[in-house]
Amino acid sequence: MGFFARLLNRPGAQADRRIGWLSRSRPEIERLGEEYAELSDAEITVKAGEIFETGERRTQLTEFAALAREAAERTLDERPYDEQITGLIGLLEGSIVQMLTGEGKTLVGAMAAAGYALQGRRVHLVSVNDYLAVRDEAWMRPLFDLLGVESAAISGTQTEEERRSAYRSEVVYASVTEVGFDVLRDRFVLDDAEIRVPGRDVVIVDEADSVLIDEARVPLVLAGSTSHEAGDAEIAALVAGLVAGEHYEISPDRKAVSLTDAGIDRVEEELDVDLFGDDSATLAAVNLALYASALVHRDVDYLVVDGAIKLISDSRGRVAELQRWPDGLQAAVEVKEQLSTTDSGEILDQMTVEELIHGYDTVCGMTGTAVAVGEDLREFYGLEIVPVDPHLEVIRVDEPDRLYTFQESKERAIVDEVVEQHAADRPVLIGTRSVAESESLAERLRTRGIDAQVLNAKDDSAEAEIIAGAGRAGAVTVSTQMAGRGTDIRLADESVAESGGLLVIGAGRYQSSRLDDQLRGRAGRQGDPGSSVFFTSLEDELMSRVPEAQRFIEEGDEHGHIASKRAAQLVEHAQRMAEGENTAVHRDTWRFNELMAQQRELVLERRKAIREGEAGISEVRAELPERVEELDEAHGEDTVDAAIRDVLLFTLDNRWVEHLAFLNDLREGIHLRTLAREKPHEAFNSESIGAFSGFWTDVLERATEVVEEAEFTDAGIDLPAYGLKRPSSTWTYLSTDSTFGSDIESVVRRIGR
Repeated sequence: MGFFARLLNRPGAQADRRIGWLSRSRPEIERLGEEYAELSDAEITVKAGEIFETGERRTQLTEFAALAREAAERTLDERPYDEQITGLIGLLEGSIVQMLTGEGKTLVGAMAAAGYALQGRRVHLVSVNDYLAVRDEAWMRPLFDLLGVESAAISGTQTEEERRSAYRSEVVYASVTEVGFDVLRDRFVLDDAEIRVPGRDVVIVDEADSVLIDEARVPLVLAGSTSHEAGDAEIAALVAGLVAGEHYEISPDRKAVSLTDAGIDRVEEELDVDLFGDDSATLAAVNLALYASALVHRDVDYLVVDGAIKLISDSRGRVAELQRWPDGLQAAVEVKEQLSTTDSGEILDQMTVEELIHGYDTVCGMTGTAVAVGEDLREFYGLEIVPVDPHLEVIRVDEPDRLYTFQESKERAIVDEVVEQHAADRPVLIGTRSVAESESLAERLRTRGIDAQVLNAKDDSAEAEIIAGAGRAGAVTVSTQMAGRGTDIRLADESVAESGGLLVIGAGRYQSSRLDDQLRGRAGRQGDPGSSVFFTSLEDELMSRVPEAQRFIEEGDEHGHIASKRAAQLVEHAQRMAEGENTAVHRDTWRFNELMAQQRELVLERRKAIREGEAGISEVRAELPERVEELDEAHGEDTVDAAIRDVLLFTLDNRWVEHLAFLNDLREGIHLRTLAREKPHEAFNSESIGAFSGFWTDVLERATEVVEEAEFTDAGIDLPAYGLKRPSSTWTYLSTDSTFGSDIESVVRRIGR
């Protein structure tokens, strides 16, 4: 790429062209601000309703920026900085705004939501959890009230009527998963009055990189028809006795595990089976048990709480509520932990977070670390970035990484550093990658006389208080994953600033440099002093991607510290590899889900046409002219049409569930097509198109059979009697990616033998 092409494609270049006019309009914003300061509250409300009715777009935005600034100062006692006005305009122009931690993104998002609402748009401001959604809506409500905008928040504790009422507001705060699950539930409504989410118009995404990139490929699942998915205790016990390196091998990225020849022989001998014969179920069970044993770790990937598995969100460091693993892995881990296996069920519908977001007409968002994923945001969403300078210069000092040989030497070094800084009354925040690591460091600190506050997935009930108090003199806080915590760390007083401000210690690099930057950003907010440093070890999971790093173990000094610059470069290299792999998985997931999403939209359009009109009814009538004429005479044409409509809806829903099951099964085995020199994506698309081509014909044929055979009454048809019934119970959950590998390598080795 040439120099000028790189210049035009640099982060923020497109957005610069979109909002470059703002710098010239700042004097006008100031002038209008003085004018609006003379207005009464009632006049402010009236003015807000008039701004977007007439005039040129930039004039409207200039006037609204001045009015929003005045309204925020009156209601929240916060006068938005120029930088926050830049963020506001960036959001109203449909961009992703990058603003550092502590720069006031919550207020910026609220002002933008009001701006869209005053243009007649419906706005969903989505965050990463219910707590932030409810807190932020309550906090910003006085601003919305003064501007004449109705706001509400969605939470998991609301009744159905409260939820529907909230969604009718002009601005709705909610977690992205709550909105997604409600969209899935709406998929099966029989009457317009049951709809929860009336439409997806504008979405403003808080922590946009986390939602749009890190969690984009997470499937949201609606399940029903309760069944029991049992794990295999015999296989779990057998797998637990296998030896790594001898009986199975783990891939360098630690995302796949496969039996060696010796492992295959051992399993076949113990179970008296041919793993690669006709007994595919045993092979699948062995692979699941092996993955659960070798790659899924307690207090890292999950907790055991009250006899149940609780998954830990890798990007949030907290319990992922309602989340479970797919494909029998959940049952395999439960057997591994000797727990009762939980209910499974038929998937009624599913969609990824990315598909949910693509359903909005306008997408924009805010985050502290967007530039690093600028290419991904452009590729997957067509979004540009507006980098906003901090209000005050960042004076935080980011020290070079300190690299150690082993986890043990790394933790000792971290504790030594904390003890030294604690003696000087300096506050310290330690960011860890897992619950186990946070507890290990906390215990080491206790033995040195330091009682650290611990914030991890096991207990985040006092989260806000712990984070808010982390800036006190001498405070030591240990936390897993700081992204999305939603609370600033403010220095308690001038003495803390004089001691150097907050020290952030990273106990190992994350797989994404953005997560590192989010942790660093907790120090040095709003011009505060502070510093950050990351301690890494050659045993960190990230370093498994670069086996050559192990040769630097010999260069460690008596404390395990490695001073080699080449070794430090390998840490950066390993992180770039991890980021590249995650982007590739994202792209791969979207390529598989894109066609499914298109088919889903076609089905929803057809379903809406049936529910709201006459779609399909005339076709069924045409197939059974004598039958329906007889029914019309006996029960009335309206009753017969209503019954046919119900049959069509139930039949279409059942047919979609079948198609979804087919696609999931197809996806699981599609990579084996590489053995036949086929491209998996092309094979998947070809087969899914073929399976979908007869979808509507099947629906009509099945509906016609029911209408022909069913017994009608003046109330219509007793649908459950003909197998058309809703599940006795439904529930929603997040499914993790199906990351455990296919059996290709094992199959090929077996064929070779």
